[in-house]
Amino acid sequence: QLQLVESGGGLVQPGGSLRLSCAASGFTLDSYIIGWFRQAPGKEREGVSCISSGGARSSYADSVKGRFTISRDNAKNTVYLQMHSLKPEDTAVYYCAAIHNRWCNYDMDYWGKGTLVTVSS
Repeated sequence: QLQLVESGGGLVQPGGSLRLSCAASGFTLDSYIIGWFRQAPGKEREGVSCISSGGARSSYADSVKGRFTISRDNAKNTVYLQMHSLKPEDTAVYYCAAIHNRWCNYDMDYWGKGTLVTVSS
């Protein structure tokens, strides 16, 4: 069974940091482009970041540029999202998703179930 599983979410104070992980089971990630998306309460899902299969190319939403870093370790079949200087508006359920041969979009091939990040004092 092909699965993506996110982990690393939790409660953090404003200005704090978290690292999210996205692990794959049932398939290898090294041929997939991986994206992180998030959905805040009452809002539509939005793209956060995307990374190419080899890790050489990445992109970020303007709202997270300079604060979030996407990376991947294909040997561990895992993609990461390092988040710094977190703000209350970063509060959301974060999802990772995989797509083959196209850049990230909302029609990804596989989706995880999400991990909740709450930024609050």
